[in-house]
Amino acid sequence: MSNRIIEVVSYDPKWADLFELESVAIRYVVGQVAVNIHHIGSTSVTGLAAKPIIDILLEVTDLHSLDLLSPDLISLGYESKGEFGIVGRRFFQKGSNNRTHHIHAFKVGDSHVAQHIVFRDYLIAHPDIATEYGKLKKKVALGCNNDPDSYCSGKNDFIKCHLHQSLKFRT
Repeated sequence: MSNRIIEVVSYDPKWADLFELESVAIRYVVGQVAVNIHHIGSTSVTGLAAKPIIDILLEVTDLHSLDLLSPDLISLGYESKGEFGIVGRRFFQKGSNNRTHHIHAFKVGDSHVAQHIVFRDYLIAHPDIATEYGKLKKKVALGCNNDPDSYCSGKNDFIKCHLHQSLKFRT
């Protein structure tokens, strides 16, 4: 079992700055392979409680080109995890058991890109739902015994429901 501690904390306005700084470093090492770099996840939603890990969505021209640049991301402190459970993704984590950043990389046009962005924008547009989500995450974090699978499972129904709503919201 890992020594990771799963903790959900109140929103920190520094998260936006941490994203901006990291996106500059990422852009520098991946160059033209990166088409877009987005701040996603709970740290991207003002006021939302979150695990203090900056989630970064990297849209790339192609995954093979990104794979060739993995050593450059490793030089920034990232660990390459491959697809890590999602076909067509490249996942990188920074900070070992004390994570600070995650990169979720997909080829431009992958459906996961739109889902992440639409869900983020939905939470931004519906602060009451974001507050409800933050309360749920705090409750699940306290009861998950630092088990990442249990933590994710505890949020799953809420995310599925509101992802469905967010996709309707977009149209």
